[in-house]
Amino acid sequence: MAAIDLLTLMKPPPMLAPQLEAAFRVHVRLHETDPEAFARIAPEVRAIAASGESVLAAALIERLPALEIVSVMGVGYDGIAVAAAKARGVIVTHTPDVLNDDVADLAIALMLAAARQIAAADRHVRTGQWPRAPMPLARKMSGARLGLVGMGRIGQAIAQRATAFGMSIAYFARHRRPEVNYRFAESLVALAAESDFLVVITPGGAATRGLIDAAVLAALGPTGILVNVARGSVVDEPALIEALESGARGGAALDVFATEPNVPERLRALPQVVLTPHIGSATTETRQAMADLAFANLSEHFAGRAPLTPVPECQEAQ
Repeated sequence: MAAIDLLTLMKPPPMLAPQLEAAFRVHVRLHETDPEAFARIAPEVRAIAASGESVLAAALIERLPALEIVSVMGVGYDGIAVAAAKARGVIVTHTPDVLNDDVADLAIALMLAAARQIAAADRHVRTGQWPRAPMPLARKMSGARLGLVGMGRIGQAIAQRATAFGMSIAYFARHRRPEVNYRFAESLVALAAESDFLVVITPGGAATRGLIDAAVLAALGPTGILVNVARGSVVDEPALIEALESGARGGAALDVFATEPNVPERLRALPQVVLTPHIGSATTETRQAMADLAFANLSEHFAGRAPLTPVPECQEAQ
């Protein structure tokens, strides 16, 4: 594969870069860093390596006449113009399953952090406030009502963990999942109204943009906690900030944001909000597994075999 030109849409992480460099002629973000050089190699590019946050527009696909495969190191791929790729016969792959545990673990951690005021308690100790005043009472998570927006692989992993906390679990998704025993809510607003914690774990993209809007937030009520480990685009961020600032929202714990890595100052200033920098899959073990699978998809394709994990839209072609 050393003679195959591969364009990366991101700076390859340390666990993926050596594999790519050993197998391909790698051009790191050349379309952004050196447009003239990119124009020269564009006709030869047969593969793209991307992250879950990468954007691949149809216009760029059209500039790559030899493109055969796009390998996304991530489960989300809403920035990839999959329809345009399919129209050209280009396969798009991603890395599902290998990050389920880490994202589910973080969702539970964020729920606990928000409910038990972990970040605020840490600040209380570090700033010397403990000798002067006790921390305000927090809220109990065990036995509370959990609403899951999405019931895919990660949603089910979150539900499994929440069961150990004795939580009652309901969910809302595009389709009822008959294989799970959790209660299906007929609408998102209904789910929010009957939840103490509303955890968002649904794909991003146009279909879910702003799904968690002012009406959903109002239904969650003044003591409800919103947790987002999906995509920042799924939550109407201005509406969330308004609800939090007005006291209409109990709290929030967010790992993803609308315009990462830029987080609004108003959101950062809110004491009842826990913020993490999109670390859902950020463990050494999981990132290595993601890198290995992303590379394996490329290797299988150029060995003349079907990639291991094409995105759902491309599975019918396998």
